Amino acid sequence: MPNHSQVNENHSLEQPQAGAVLAFDFGTKRIGVAVGNTAVKVAHPLVTVDSEVTERRFALIGQLIQTWQPVLLIVGLPLHSDGTAHELTQLSQRFARRLSGRFNIKVIMKDERYTSEIASATLREAGVTGKKQKAVLDQIAAQQILQSFFDEPHATA
Repeated sequence: MPNHSQVNENHSLEQPQAGAVLAFDFGTKRIGVAVGNTAVKVAHPLVTVDSEVTERRFALIGQLIQTWQPVLLIVGLPLHSDGTAHELTQLSQRFARRLSGRFNIKVIMKDERYTSEIASATLREAGVTGKKQKAVLDQIAAQQILQSFFDEPHATA
């Protein structure tokens, strides 16, 4: 695996390496995961890690990393609507540092404001409402995070 053990919040400086990318919508109860590829630049919902136990979470993420062999990891950076940090901001940053340290893959933090709202609206439009959204909402939010990363000008292979 490439040696990119770092967390980068200024992701516009360099081109991502070609290959798979995993994105994470971190939450204290669930972590949504999406996958895409730098060549195609289309994000797809993948899975929801539905565990609050840290070691279980990282074991499941480790399996995903082994399967997909990503060249880059994206972690959503939750912020208040005015851009200020809150408790989940720090927890997401800690999660990103742990990903980088454990798997030795470059991690980029991506502003995730409004992704959960967009994901919920997307699911409603598809006829998925109420409690039915719970199982997939986080992975759809991760898809939104990853797609917004791919849609930025720097995201060329």
